Amino acid sequence: MFHLLDIIGTMAFAMSGALTAMNKKLDPFGVFIIAFVTAVGGGTLRDVMIGRTPVGWMQDLTYVYVIILGFILTILFRKRLDKLRTSLALFDTIGLGVFTLIGIQKGIDYHLHPTICIALGTMTACFGGVIRDILCTEIPVIFRREIYATICILGGIVFFSLKKLNLNDDVLYLITSLVIITVRLMAVKYKWYLSPLEHKQ
Repeated sequence: MFHLLDIIGTMAFAMSGALTAMNKKLDPFGVFIIAFVTAVGGGTLRDVMIGRTPVGWMQDLTYVYVIILGFILTILFRKRLDKLRTSLALFDTIGLGVFTLIGIQKGIDYHLHPTICIALGTMTACFGGVIRDILCTEIPVIFRREIYATICILGGIVFFSLKKLNLNDDVLYLITSLVIITVRLMAVKYKWYLSPLEHKQ
């Protein structure tokens, strides 16, 4: 289940990056690069911070193949993905839910404190999107009013709360990812936002 979720998250973020790049009218090479950094950016930063080198995607070419497949599928079916904003939000949300879990589990594997594990999960889920948005000259979603990183933190709290119940790992992964995905989709649908801080003179 863990490996399957990792593949799904990689595919989802690759397609999210490709959709963003196509929306910016980049050429095919540019679209591929954005898809690639979106899919592996957060995980690469996480692996470097915990000293896991060479980083994951360099040790297992499956991730590279999955990114290439996501890129090709997005190009081939771009006309069917006519509701670009909806498609982007969906793929981004799936990646968010899955990669939060991946980061948390990597922290657990390195015997880190739950708080650090949640931080790694949030970083894994969000920083690929941060790199994507910066390269596409957008203010990253994580820094806007949208509830994004906060949901990853919530997912981490749910994960460690349920872990105390000694649930089967597959069930634990599934419930946590569904919580993150559901809350994110509800936040988008019902326009839940964090109020921006304003400087008052």
